[in-house]
Amino acid sequence: MIEQRPGPAPTERLGRLRRLVRPRRRWCLGTKLVVTASVAWLLFVLCHLLASGRTSLWAPIELIPPPLFLLVPALLLVVAPLARPVRWRIIPLLVLTALLGAGRSGVNYATLWYEPPPAGRDAITVAAWNTQFWDQDQGPGFYAYLRDLHADVYLLTEYLYRAADRGGRWTADLAVRIDKLAELRRELPGYHVAVSGEQITLSRFPIVAHRGLDLRPWLPPDQRETPGALRGWPEGYTVETLRTDIDVNGTTVSFYNPQIAQPPLEWRLYDAGTRDVAAAKTLRREASYRAIGADVAANPHPVLLAGDLNTSPAMGIRRLLPERLVDRTPALPSLLPGTYLAGTAELWRIDWLYTSPDVTVHRYDLPGARGMSDHRAQRMVVSVPRP
Repeated sequence: MIEQRPGPAPTERLGRLRRLVRPRRRWCLGTKLVVTASVAWLLFVLCHLLASGRTSLWAPIELIPPPLFLLVPALLLVVAPLARPVRWRIIPLLVLTALLGAGRSGVNYATLWYEPPPAGRDAITVAAWNTQFWDQDQGPGFYAYLRDLHADVYLLTEYLYRAADRGGRWTADLAVRIDKLAELRRELPGYHVAVSGEQITLSRFPIVAHRGLDLRPWLPPDQRETPGALRGWPEGYTVETLRTDIDVNGTTVSFYNPQIAQPPLEWRLYDAGTRDVAAAKTLRREASYRAIGADVAANPHPVLLAGDLNTSPAMGIRRLLPERLVDRTPALPSLLPGTYLAGTAELWRIDWLYTSPDVTVHRYDLPGARGMSDHRAQRMVVSVPRP
């Protein structure tokens, strides 16, 4: 016969459970703080990965500086050894948290090992830049800067002026339409020009066709009507991306020149009106991304998209770009590239370069803006398939 041993008494089982829930030694305040902060940051990162780019309620939180996704767990790892009773549990948790957030940090890891292929004689130079209201208040240095970029193709945005600032944020009635074609032909002779809304493309090569991507099919009905201030210039509202098909040495290449609307900046989501504004802005941004995605998906030509997506590495809305487009960040020589400028401070990047796989990027850099814009330019040397 097999002897049946009695199981642990109920009081003994209860004691074991208490030891699992409550440590044998009382945690000091420092340990409690480290554990609380580590678990809270892990939960935040998980929520961000699930919600970012999917709901306007998370939009204000998406404005978080991207480097924090690595900086916060790194700082907690420094103090984690002080939480001696649980340090070997907290350290792996923080490493996991850093790995989960690494893709949203804006760090260009690939620059440590990636070497772009050398350029051949057929390579061309492309420059993309948010000009910050064209040459308004900039003087002759504006066109000198454009010439110094030495580009064969320029993808430029904010081809407009801003009316007198009344202290508020940007609204449609502040947009002033401009016509600078005569100056452009004088300052940059030999370029073909395509314009739609506030996007303008200049090319040394012949322009085969061009059109603005209309957002309205992807906007809700209550946002499709052009505001009264832009009735005489509807493209200023309905278009945020200009597609220009250019004959590059016998190959038709589609250059997409975007400036996506700014993300919601309002933090007071407890207010119904603020939530409505945030939802409307989010839907407009999504409409821009969907318009690009639909057009690229139906486009048989090689594609280069470069410009102001108003989207930091922390924001998940870039998932709406088609899989056909390849993020060319690895070609940048910088480990932490930044294009958004606040005075003399360089923050994170909100300008991007994507191409179809058949476009080769040989060099990619971010020239300074010489104080003329809050965006650095993007300059890239690329080659396209031969006909």
